[in-house]
Amino acid sequence: MTNRLTAPTPLRAHSPQVSADRAKRFGSWYYAEHALRVMNGYRWTLIAYSVGNPVMYLFAMGIGLATLVDQNSADAFGGVSYLAFIAPALLAAATIMTAATEFTYPVMDGFKWRRVYYGPHASPLAVHQIVNGYIIAITLRLVLMSAIYFGIVAAFGASPSPWGWAAVPVAVLCGLSFGLPLMAYSASVEEDKGQFALVMRFLVTPMFLFSGTFFPLTTLPIFLQWIGWISPLWHGTQLGRMLTYGYPVPAWLAVIHVVYLVALAVLGWRLARRTYERRLGK
Repeated sequence: MTNRLTAPTPLRAHSPQVSADRAKRFGSWYYAEHALRVMNGYRWTLIAYSVGNPVMYLFAMGIGLATLVDQNSADAFGGVSYLAFIAPALLAAATIMTAATEFTYPVMDGFKWRRVYYGPHASPLAVHQIVNGYIIAITLRLVLMSAIYFGIVAAFGASPSPWGWAAVPVAVLCGLSFGLPLMAYSASVEEDKGQFALVMRFLVTPMFLFSGTFFPLTTLPIFLQWIGWISPLWHGTQLGRMLTYGYPVPAWLAVIHVVYLVALAVLGWRLARRTYERRLGK
């Protein structure tokens, strides 16, 4: 019995109507795929920045400094080590810093320099799909980065609670609650006059220093504590500590933390859609 080779079925392109229908249904995921493929071109830089920076902070502050802190202030952090205290804060801070990077110049780049939004917008993709697709891509990046970082934290025993893994989605929500309002602002910037440098200096840096990241917020003077109260980082950090080692947070306050972060993210998403539609047209 002889084997017969069958000719492969020739590939055929979808009709324009089928392609348009698919774009209308899955356009957000198509744009997310595009953004992820762009990121893949410099993935090792992203990994080094997104994971390397917080890990270096973890070693410097959580391990190096922690040996001195734990010897002299054993009960200052609720009976846990300084490493366990600082780890969830660094996890949330890493997502915020990544969001600050991805939702500033790359957003403006889509409108001004390389104008990468105009090509997809000329296709059947709607404006809200471009917005949603980019948000999906950055969210996936935050999830991967946070999962890797949490794995390192858990390996050092800094997450004794079985609910510690839940600090990963909390950290992602924390990054989006800061990044999406920033995305809306970046989409409104038409000329680069150093606005994003001011964001890093006068928003990100004070938030990193005065949100209870390295010490309890209550140790600050009362006239500085308000920075933490309005900071997404403080709300995300408190939830992360509650999940990783059982930091005592009243149920009503935990609900406020979650609602505050979700409200900021939703508000930023809606403002971003409105700003994109104004600049690109519906």
